[in-house]
Amino acid sequence: MSTSININEKANLIWAIADKLTGPYKPHEYGEVILPLTVIRRFDCILEKTKEAVVQKNKELNIAVKDPLLRKVSGYSFYNISPFTFGKLLDDPDNIEANFRSYLNGFSENVRNIIERFKFDGQISYLSEKNLLYIVLKEFTDPKADLHPDKISNIEMGYIFEEIIRRFSEAHNEDAGQHYTPREVIELMVNILFAEDSGLLSGNAVAKTIYDPACGTGGMLTVAEDRLRSLNSNAQLICFGQEINPQTYAICKSDILIKGANADYIKEGNTLSDDLFKDDKFDYILSNPPFGREWKNEKKAVEDEQKLGFAGRFGPGVPAIGDSQMLFLLTAISKMKDIKDGGSRLAIIHNGSPLFTGDAGSGPSEIRRYIIENDLLEAIVALPNDLFYNTGIATYIWVLSNKKAPHRKDKIQLINANGMYEKRRKSLGNKRNDIPKYHIEEITRIYGDFKENEFSKIFNNEKFGYAKIVVERLLLDEDGKPVLKKGEKQPDTSLRDTENVPLTEDIDTYFAREVLPFVPDAWIDRNKTKIGYEIPFTRYFYKYTPPKPSSEIMAEILEIEKELDGSLKAVFE
Repeated sequence: MSTSININEKANLIWAIADKLTGPYKPHEYGEVILPLTVIRRFDCILEKTKEAVVQKNKELNIAVKDPLLRKVSGYSFYNISPFTFGKLLDDPDNIEANFRSYLNGFSENVRNIIERFKFDGQISYLSEKNLLYIVLKEFTDPKADLHPDKISNIEMGYIFEEIIRRFSEAHNEDAGQHYTPREVIELMVNILFAEDSGLLSGNAVAKTIYDPACGTGGMLTVAEDRLRSLNSNAQLICFGQEINPQTYAICKSDILIKGANADYIKEGNTLSDDLFKDDKFDYILSNPPFGREWKNEKKAVEDEQKLGFAGRFGPGVPAIGDSQMLFLLTAISKMKDIKDGGSRLAIIHNGSPLFTGDAGSGPSEIRRYIIENDLLEAIVALPNDLFYNTGIATYIWVLSNKKAPHRKDKIQLINANGMYEKRRKSLGNKRNDIPKYHIEEITRIYGDFKENEFSKIFNNEKFGYAKIVVERLLLDEDGKPVLKKGEKQPDTSLRDTENVPLTEDIDTYFAREVLPFVPDAWIDRNKTKIGYEIPFTRYFYKYTPPKPSSEIMAEILEIEKELDGSLKAVFE
């Protein structure tokens, strides 16, 4: 069975179970029941083989600290000491609520903590009251709903969670898919992240850390880990993440736990106002933070941290209050290891806004300035449109590193992969396109080759900088003579103007060539000069398309007129 068939089959099955809730629940409320039950069923399937042995061992042990021994018997870092399973719960329909609660209380503390994040307790009473608890548990006990990792891999399970979240989100009229990123985009990001790390790809017993400050259901971390193991089975990637949404946090944590990794490294909280990895640094960072989400609620915490300067995350500046994505970018940068400790590389997805918004001296421009003047930006990849479930707008992968290879020093590579996609046969939300494997490989190769061609442009860092100069003109009196104050000429503020002078050009030379021939009395107020940075990505890949010949346009107009005549004639006949 192919992965996509497996995912669709299971997602449809779970969605069909949700339909059983119709009446007592509205469609947008289905997720409050189905998501926790899917997670619990996954644990149930995993523990089934060793369940009886764990229950027996628990009876035999007469010690206070049983946890390590029970984990050993279960074969996982979690267990359940209740005699019930989903199947056994069905044997006693009259006591289904009490028995189900007993079953949930039988889980080890780390699993109970995950279930608590779903706030599921109230739903159990309501399901029982409406005689739905037995029905949904029975549906989840069907052999077709076997969610054991032998049947459903972690990658597939991630897809299934994201697919049902997308459906629930659409039912709630929310931004469908706001919590996750298409797998092919993550694969491309991971390929680029690892592309120049030969030590990671070939070393023995290599252990590296990876962090996602907006980890959602953990899809990025899972794909990165899976990809690394496919490249080097001796390498280990230790995953760290922070997520603000309790449900997606719980799904992410359960996924990490099931894989046998340390789930304590996944933390719940608001990354912008409460950084839970304050003093930690990581080898790799990747993220897809929300676009265009305001940060009014975090304003005080962010501004307080900004006052710390470069001792905090936001020393370079802060973006406009209406869009927090560059705050996540600064958070990611703050987690880079010092170069003496091996340095770091990061890949983060943004929309077009961080490329150019903000005038010289503004927060966004100062953030770009910090990144470029510190030679952190390796590359920006323009992705095809309509790749994401919740938006069709232009998106870009920013690749940053503080350990650039010598040939990348002081340079930035722009890759235009906008046309490298295949149309989907069926849309998923706004997702109408995919990046096929061969294009993922092609984009990775273009990045690795670091050569200029139709899809790749390479520029020196200063190409993106400019000096915004203020041009003054003489203030004249009624006799047309210059107005002086303490012997100095005064500017006419009504004639004040600005010019953006590329950093690659001498300001005086530019001024003499572009300004003085037209306004000989002008001068530059040097105290007002500001340095700005912007990356006009599309300009560098713009291709001129000549307009159609006038004769062709005329023929088209005549043809349209002819069609209109026919239509009008039909109306009046």
